[in-house]
Amino acid sequence: MDLRRRLVAYLGALLLALLLVTLLINLMSLRKDVRAEVAASEQLVQALLSAGQIAPGLAPEVAAARLAAILDTSRLRHLSIRPADAVLPPARSSMSSRLATLLGIVPAGDTGQLVQLGSQRVRIAPDPSSEMEERFGDTVRLSFTLLFFSGATLLVAWWAAHRALAPVRELEAGLQRLARGDADAALPRFALREFRRVAGAIDALAAALSQARDAQRQLSRRLIQVQEDERRTLARDLHDEMGQTLTAISVTATYLQRNAQQLEASQIIDCAQDLRRDVRTSGAQLRAMLMQLRPHGLDGPGLTSALRELVSSWQQRESGIAFGLVLPAPLPLLADEAGVALYRVVQEALTNVVRHSAATQCTVTITVQDAQLLLQVDDDGDGLAPEVPRGGGLLGIAERLRMVGGSLRIVPNAPQGLRLQIHLPLPEPHLQETP
Repeated sequence: MDLRRRLVAYLGALLLALLLVTLLINLMSLRKDVRAEVAASEQLVQALLSAGQIAPGLAPEVAAARLAAILDTSRLRHLSIRPADAVLPPARSSMSSRLATLLGIVPAGDTGQLVQLGSQRVRIAPDPSSEMEERFGDTVRLSFTLLFFSGATLLVAWWAAHRALAPVRELEAGLQRLARGDADAALPRFALREFRRVAGAIDALAAALSQARDAQRQLSRRLIQVQEDERRTLARDLHDEMGQTLTAISVTATYLQRNAQQLEASQIIDCAQDLRRDVRTSGAQLRAMLMQLRPHGLDGPGLTSALRELVSSWQQRESGIAFGLVLPAPLPLLADEAGVALYRVVQEALTNVVRHSAATQCTVTITVQDAQLLLQVDDDGDGLAPEVPRGGGLLGIAERLRMVGGSLRIVPNAPQGLRLQIHLPLPEPHLQETP
C-alpha cells in the first residue's frame, strides 16, 4: 500500500464513523421528538377534556382556579392554552427568546383564538418556544459532535502522518551512515511503496558510492605506484646513463688537468673531442628524460609534434603492433590542462594496448565534431570482457578527463578489439594550430 491510499483509508474510516454517529444522534433525537410530540398531543387532549368537564355551577373563582390548575399541569408543545382573562407574566430572558428575537419571531401575546370549553373560555395561541428549544438543543448536540470529530480528525491525520512518515527517520539514519563512510545504508524493508523506491535509490547510491571509493583507492594506489616507478626509472637512468657519461667527462677532465703540460696538441684536441661527445650524449640523455617526464609544447603549438613523436616512439620499440596516427589539419589549439590531458590519455591508452590487448594494429584518430575534439583509439586485440572491472589505467584516464570536462566511453570494436572514445571541449573561439 502506498502513502496516499493509507491516508485516504484512515480519513475515510474516520469520516464514515462520523457519518454513522451523526446518523445515530439524529435517529435518537427523532425518537425523542416523536415521543415528546405524542405525549404533548395526549396532554392537549386530556387538558381540553378536563377543562370541558368543569361543572358550570361552580363559583367563578373556583372554576378559574381549577382551570388554571389543569392548564398548569399540562405539558404542551407548540401551543399556549390559558384562561381568556389571564394576564401574561413578564417575558423571561432565555436563549429561545433571544433566538426568536434574532429570527424575527413575535411571541403569541394576546393573539390566538378564544375557545369555549364548557363554562370556561380559553385562549389557544401558537408557542414557538418549545420548537426553538428543541432545535437549539439539536444544534448544540450536532455542534459538539462536529467539534469532537474535527478534533478526532486532526488527531488521526497527525497520527497517520506521523506513522506513515516514520520511515523518513530510517532513511535519514541510512544517509548518515553513508556520510560516515559505511559501505551499506542498512535500510529495513518498508511497507509503503514510495519509501521502498527511495530505499532502492539509496541502496543504488550506496553501491555507486562504494564503487567510487574503491576507484579512488585504486587511483591513489596507482598514483603512488606511478610515482615510485617514475622515481625508480629516473634514478636508474641517472645512474646507468648520465652517471656513466658524467664519470667519463670527469675522467677526461682529470686526465687533462694532470697531464696538460706533457700532452701534445693533437692529444689535447682528442680529449676535447671526447668531452664534446660526452656533453652531447649527456644533453641527449637529459632531453630524453625530460621528454618522459613532460614533453615540451603540450600547452602550445607543439602538441601535434609531441603526439607524432609519442606514436613514433612506440612504433620503434618493435612491440609487434603497427601504430597509426590520423590528425586534422590544422589541429585545434587546446588549453594547457586539456593539452596535457590529451597527451597523457593517448600515452596511457597506447601503454594499455601494448600490455594487455595482444593486438597487431592500433590507430589513434583525432577529429573535431560539434565544438568538441573527438579522440578514438582503436585496436584489433582481445577487447575488454564485460565482467572485467576497469583497472587503474582506465580509471586514471576517466579521472583525468573529468578534471578538464571531458568524457570517456569504451565500446567494442568491429570485428574485434576495443575502441576508446574520448570527448574534450574546445575553447571559444576555436584557435587553430598549424601542423
